[in-house]
Amino acid sequence: MKEILPVAGATKSSRCPKIRLTSDDGLLTATDQASGHSVRVRPDRLYHYSHDVDADQKRKSHAVQGVAALGADGLVLLDLPGDWHAPHLREFSQAAGIPLVDARDRPSAEVRAVLAGRAPGWQRLRGLPLPSQAKWRKPVAICAGVAGLGLMVYLGTLGMWGAWRGLSSLGRMLVDVLEAKWLMVAFSPALLVIRPVLARMHRRRTKRGTVLGPPGGPYLNQRSHNKLYITAGNTDIAKLRLGESPGQAFSLLLYRYEDLTGLFILDRFGKALHHLPGSWSAEDAHRFAERHGLVLAAHRVSREEYLDLTKATPEATP
Repeated sequence: MKEILPVAGATKSSRCPKIRLTSDDGLLTATDQASGHSVRVRPDRLYHYSHDVDADQKRKSHAVQGVAALGADGLVLLDLPGDWHAPHLREFSQAAGIPLVDARDRPSAEVRAVLAGRAPGWQRLRGLPLPSQAKWRKPVAICAGVAGLGLMVYLGTLGMWGAWRGLSSLGRMLVDVLEAKWLMVAFSPALLVIRPVLARMHRRRTKRGTVLGPPGGPYLNQRSHNKLYITAGNTDIAKLRLGESPGQAFSLLLYRYEDLTGLFILDRFGKALHHLPGSWSAEDAHRFAERHGLVLAAHRVSREEYLDLTKATPEATP
């Protein structure tokens, strides 16, 4: 078998990605059929993974599944989230002559650390259609939200809250089935106010140095005097104790390695505690570090430094 498709989404409730994976003499080609984009890599091995998003969870009740193509140095060349049927994946790897590592039962922290170690040129194919950017959708969504708010108030004045809750639940289900999430505001009109207010509050907190990172996460924050939290959405996905002892968060390192950027949380002795790859604002990081008494460094790292940091990090948010 030299062609394989995922059988379900990366998480239990997500849609199945439209990814086609083929091989030819060790050359792996992944085609995102939703966008038409293709990526070719020559991996050293395939990495079949499953990990929890929440670092505090012991069971994989909210697992993310997928397969990654790793280079000889163990860095991720290509990440393909989705549920790939294990027997089919084994047949595919054997036919392609590419070794397969089954990491689905390995500790989530180990898997997350591996996935965060990206190689230069790293890509992630999701195989899902991008949200439409049609200009008419925003005013239509706002009008739908206003109409939904009016209907909610009207039914409320008649004492028919049960009817509104039933209608709202049915509407949200239909919106999900029809893949028109931009109309969700019609059945949850509070989103008209809540979303922009929360986004504005987050920007203010960022400017004050209270938080570091985008509103949806992952972002850093400190809600107690000695703990640093990493939050995504409404969930704390990791927490580290602040201090000067080994294993306690003491400094932040904003790095650049070729086309890669990210953030390492280090202890006082330079040991990496948590890796957050991606784009981070140096200005925002300076305000956050200054407010919370953390040491901040920002510089380019060599290949050797990058490999040392990624391999030594016990935890990450990929």
